[in-house]
Amino acid sequence: MKFLWTPVRALWWRDVIRFLRQRNRIIGALATPLVFWLLVGSGFGPSFHNTGGNETYLAYFFPGTIVLIMLFTAIFSTISVIEDRREGFLQGALVAPLSPATIPLGKFLGGTTLAVLQAILFCVLAPLAHIPIGLNQIILLLPAFLLVGFCMTGLGFLVAWPMDSTQGFHAIMNIFLMPLWMMSGALFPMPAGSGWLYWVGVLNPVSYSVSAIRDAFMTESFLTPPPHYLFSLMITALFGAVTFGISFYLVAKPKSE
Repeated sequence: MKFLWTPVRALWWRDVIRFLRQRNRIIGALATPLVFWLLVGSGFGPSFHNTGGNETYLAYFFPGTIVLIMLFTAIFSTISVIEDRREGFLQGALVAPLSPATIPLGKFLGGTTLAVLQAILFCVLAPLAHIPIGLNQIILLLPAFLLVGFCMTGLGFLVAWPMDSTQGFHAIMNIFLMPLWMMSGALFPMPAGSGWLYWVGVLNPVSYSVSAIRDAFMTESFLTPPPHYLFSLMITALFGAVTFGISFYLVAKPKSE
């Protein structure tokens, strides 16, 4: 076990230090969604009447913005897979006598750590959207942040691993990852019923990430979380396990296959 966790910890810490030393990544992962939240929230606010009650669009859009921040952070984190391959570090790690789980686990934990830290930082702005943020919300948000960060990093890793250029990585991100977020209920409530948009929301794993965080904010007591919150966490955890399993297979697969 020590043989596994020592290199995993080294990879995790390497990604954290690399990210913190590159301030442009911190600004890009946090400032872009913040501006997006303010501009889109302010622009769509007057015409938002879909959720009922007194909820404003800034409040509705807040959980989706957190998921977007975590997605951006995971994307910036997993770009290091391409950079490590280009610099020769990844080849050295692959030929070293390490478990195939070392590389994906180290990358997943590093990306999750960074995503959770940035999500917590953004939560400071919750009162601006009139969203309650107290002990009850914090207790429910932490497991949601951990699982969502793990899933977002897994998505980024699956896209980055077969890539040889950062340009191709960003192209896939714009074609695949961003539409997943936009069709998750982050920007607007997904329609109920049996239409194709409904099924896109049901089959979209990011929908459950947004739902878990939204339910955590809206729950009055952590002792009685809504069933949908627990269901969303379960689906998110399952999806995270699937992304890790696929990542393990890709890393362990011989090149000759």
